[in-house]
Amino acid sequence: MNGRLAAGAAALVLLVALTGCGGDTSGESDAKPSPSASSASPDETASPTPTPTPTADAVELPTDCRAILSEDVLSQLGETPLNDAAFGPSGVGEDGTLTCIWRDPRADTSGLVTTVSRMNRGPALDMLNALVTNEGFSCFTPDGGTRCEKTWQNEQYPVTDGRTLFWCDDILIDTRYSNLAPTGYTSSIIAHLFD
Repeated sequence: MNGRLAAGAAALVLLVALTGCGGDTSGESDAKPSPSASSASPDETASPTPTPTPTADAVELPTDCRAILSEDVLSQLGETPLNDAAFGPSGVGEDGTLTCIWRDPRADTSGLVTTVSRMNRGPALDMLNALVTNEGFSCFTPDGGTRCEKTWQNEQYPVTDGRTLFWCDDILIDTRYSNLAPTGYTSSIIAHLFD
C-alpha cells in the first residue's frame, strides 16, 4: 500500500513540475476552451472572435552534437567517436530530432546515446510518470524543468548503466549510457538550450 502511495505522490509531483515548466500554458495547441456561463445574446455567441494568445518563444532543436556540450564535457569524452555509422542513423533526423551517439565500435559496452526531440507536455507527463511508477526512476525539478534518472548494474559487464531524461518547454533530452557518464553532461545540454 505504501508503494502505491509513493508512486501516486511522485506522479502528483511530476504533474506539478510539468505544469510549471513552460510558464503560461494558455497558448498550448492541445488546450481546449472551457464552456462559458455568460448570459450573452445568441448574436454574440454565434461566431466567436478569435483572440491572440501569448506564446513563449519555442526553443529550437539543436543540430550539432558537439556544440551543445561544454569544453569540460568534451574533454571528458576525449577521443570517443561520435556518430559512427556502425551504430545506425544519427545526427539530425527528418523531424528535426538530434541523435548523438558517443561510442567506439571496438568497445563492448562503453558509450552513450542522446536524443533531443520535441515532446508535448501530455505525452511527456505520461512517459515520466510511467518511468517512476513502473521502473523506479527518481525525478526532481532543476533548471525550470523535470529531470528523471536511474542507474543500474550492467547485466553482462561489471559497469554501471543508466538513463537520464530532462523535459522543459516541449523539449526532451533523453540519454542512455553504459560505462560512460561525463560529469555535467545533461546540465551542459540544458545550459546550451535554455539559457
